[in-house]
Amino acid sequence: MNISDLFKKKKALYSFEIFPPKPTADISAVTSTVQKLAALGPDYISVTCSAGGTGNARTAEIAKLVKSCGVEPLAHVTCVNSSKSDISRTLTELADNRISNILALRGDRVEGAKPSDDFRYASDLVSFIRQWSGGFDIGGACYPEGHPDCPDLLTDIRNLKKKVDAGVTHLNTQLFFDNEDFFRFQDMIALAGIDVPVQAGIMPLVKKAHVDRIISLSGAKIPAKISRMIARFYDKPDALMEAGIAYAVSQIVDLLSAGVRGIHLYVMNNAYVAERITESISHILNEVNG
Repeated sequence: MNISDLFKKKKALYSFEIFPPKPTADISAVTSTVQKLAALGPDYISVTCSAGGTGNARTAEIAKLVKSCGVEPLAHVTCVNSSKSDISRTLTELADNRISNILALRGDRVEGAKPSDDFRYASDLVSFIRQWSGGFDIGGACYPEGHPDCPDLLTDIRNLKKKVDAGVTHLNTQLFFDNEDFFRFQDMIALAGIDVPVQAGIMPLVKKAHVDRIISLSGAKIPAKISRMIARFYDKPDALMEAGIAYAVSQIVDLLSAGVRGIHLYVMNNAYVAERITESISHILNEVNG
């Protein structure tokens, strides 16, 4: 089912994001994770592109695994280092596997790789997919605190409007840790005429590696509560795990209480974290969706 149709059926969607194993690793590295996540009953599971600059290489493979577990996959497709023929091959592979939902992204630039001559922005990719014959449902990314490559949030929202006008039917946000930034962003995009559903992207900070890597890469603002949590439990793995889960749950409860259209959980392939958070919010999600 198209994810845009799911938004018509439910007030708030609930989904996970996973990433493929390294190109040299066996698919069994994520099989158990996918099965455990599918058992939690998400509306869909998104599959990122392969790590290490290999682009869309394994996305269809893992998306097919997600589909075999009875869950709708959302396949990430990036274009920053791809030609039109590269993207056409990716779309053909997805269509051949009956994967109809795509998250269209510019993607991260890879040092030493030649940027695409065909796709400068994600909106270019959206337009190309819309003109393709596969009939895909297209989601897009958005940034409550502004894209790191954009000079300011207003410019980023103008670019987001172009992406939506090109054919995006729903949006997933980059991770954020202060809900007020998300609420402010919602108001701003509404004023810009963007009226597609927006899911809030939540990243539980449960490991030292997440704290160091995610914060530095995302550029997300770190509220005082998160700073205190990190300072107190940084070298205490069990306590950091519990504190990170608790903070993510508190964010999600607040967002659902405010009427957010969905929660997209960046679980870093950690089924245990997904299980704990799902258990904590399942009754609230059921109440929201009637």
